[in-house]
Amino acid sequence: MAAAASAQTVRIANQGDALSLDPHSLNESLQLSVDSNAYEALVGWNKKLQMEPRLATSWKQTAPTVWRFELRKGVKFYDGTPFTADDVVFTMGRIMADGSDMKSYGTDVKETRKVDEHTIEIETKAPQPILPQILSQVYIMSKKWCEANNATKPVDRRKGVENTASFKTNGTGPFHVRERQPGVRTVFVRNPNYWGKVDGNAQEVIFTPIANPATRVAALLSGEIDVMEPVPVQDIARVDSNPGTHVITGPELRTVFLGMDQKRDELLFSSVKGKNPFKDVRVRKAFYQAIDIEGIKKTVMRGQSRPTALMVGPGINGWTEAQDKRLPFDVEAAKKLMQEAGYGNGFEVTMNCPNDRYVNDGQICQAVAANLAKINVKINLQAETKGTYFPKILRRDTSFYMLAWTPSTYDSHNVLNAIMHCPDEKTGAGQFNLGSYCNPKLDELSARIGSETDQAKRNAMIKEAFQMHIDDVGHLPLHQQMLAWGVSKKVDLVQLADNFMPFKWITLKK
Repeated sequence: MAAAASAQTVRIANQGDALSLDPHSLNESLQLSVDSNAYEALVGWNKKLQMEPRLATSWKQTAPTVWRFELRKGVKFYDGTPFTADDVVFTMGRIMADGSDMKSYGTDVKETRKVDEHTIEIETKAPQPILPQILSQVYIMSKKWCEANNATKPVDRRKGVENTASFKTNGTGPFHVRERQPGVRTVFVRNPNYWGKVDGNAQEVIFTPIANPATRVAALLSGEIDVMEPVPVQDIARVDSNPGTHVITGPELRTVFLGMDQKRDELLFSSVKGKNPFKDVRVRKAFYQAIDIEGIKKTVMRGQSRPTALMVGPGINGWTEAQDKRLPFDVEAAKKLMQEAGYGNGFEVTMNCPNDRYVNDGQICQAVAANLAKINVKINLQAETKGTYFPKILRRDTSFYMLAWTPSTYDSHNVLNAIMHCPDEKTGAGQFNLGSYCNPKLDELSARIGSETDQAKRNAMIKEAFQMHIDDVGHLPLHQQMLAWGVSKKVDLVQLADNFMPFKWITLKK
């Protein structure tokens, strides 16, 4: 029995950890991916990234601003509490509470109401044709359990606050957390009462953060772990040629970009006093044109990236090849722009970067710093683990930073609302626009995109909005990184372009 049990244990390593088990505390792909094994949304995505029913069995618009969801019957949370409409109403309120990092998912919602035990209606402020897609990462929590465990509000990662939901799970998903040691390991076990189908045979999953790339690769090659990601680009061939392992690669929907504080009259961390150089579009454009993105692709990413001019990539509705043309890399043009803006002699500014979140994130920032030195900008690079990095930049305690974004709806409105919208604490719009880029005309257009039901008109408006952002140089898009997972040949799994890893699709071969 012990041998059989161990044969169905999968050991997964990532360069970072999920910072919390609370599914509403941090809107970050790794955390949402990990938490999604214990929690579920009303709708989800299948292996082909097509939308499918989860805790809702069906949904329809009963009026231009009203969506009705029929809820799945017979579903129980891990503690045995029945799943009902009350839990959905509670959850929709919880994501808008203080401390929530998921407010942007509720921006368009006016009211969530219970029709009966297994029916709810969500009324939006204006017609919202993609509401089901928006709700695909709003994981439903038990009202009764949250109230009993003093977890009715999410933890606030910016303040380092924790509660029971940070360390324990009580979802409706296929797995449950048996053990949680933050930064060390998290052990998942199968939920024996799971309502749905499980395609894999993994009974236990041990998730371990291993920050050091060489250590992570060595653990895979020696058989200490079964799955790891990301594989460092320089080690892909080595892992692939090892007899017991291989690398699964594919394009990722995530776009890596740089943001700048465009709100403060004086930057927090700069040698420039009394004014903010990033408020000048010429400075932003100079930074853009000074970055040798092809050089980064070749030397840092070893070809495993796709340079981009847009904040979304192929696979996201609204992306067009015609619009995805970067400004030319031109140091002399950048110097001229800096001169025209009054910064011919350059300036110093601190750049904040994670070193364990994206593929080669720290090295990318080093390369950018070297590029910007050629236009007399001295970058004071502050690279750190994402555990301290995210709380800092989410407080907007930064002047120049790296971030990456995967639109959870696979639609451009997601990034327009979360990243490009003027920050609005009340509605949650612009929650991740950490440099506070602001163009009211773009916001007005984004609102119209959100409620437009004619697809051709909608895509034309998305194109117009993107052009505004391009002209403003609102952010500095870099690239879409490539996925690279190292996998034991004893394991079958599914790689999704959103970089989620559902444990229920993992099989250990005999």
